[in-house]
Amino acid sequence: MSNIPTDLRYASTHEWVRPEGDGVFTVGISEHAQELLGDMVFVELPDVGDEISTGDDVAVAESVKAASDVYAPITGEVVAVNEDLEESPELVNSDPYGDGWLFKIKAEDPTEVESLLDAEGYEGSIEEE
Repeated sequence: MSNIPTDLRYASTHEWVRPEGDGVFTVGISEHAQELLGDMVFVELPDVGDEISTGDDVAVAESVKAASDVYAPITGEVVAVNEDLEESPELVNSDPYGDGWLFKIKAEDPTEVESLLDAEGYEGSIEEE
């Protein structure tokens, strides 16, 4: 079973969200998602300043197996992107919940995160796949 940290919230599309304070949230893809994709070769990130809405495809994770869209788990503005992924996309594989984060978003409504799955709910959703 994949590692599913209990301090994060999850979208059913395999993105995780970590609160950083002041309505800012870090977003990445789950360990389960990166295992399905395989070795990352390229990550296309949104631009800082992009306004994104829940469900928008905002990034692309490209692996040796496939390219997969990454969806916005919440609505807001992109305030940072992980530039380290340009040179080292494999960080998504080696540390999906740490150095492999994708972008940070300033939430339009920080309470929207509460509608995402908790670790137990996310685990249940991937067991059903």
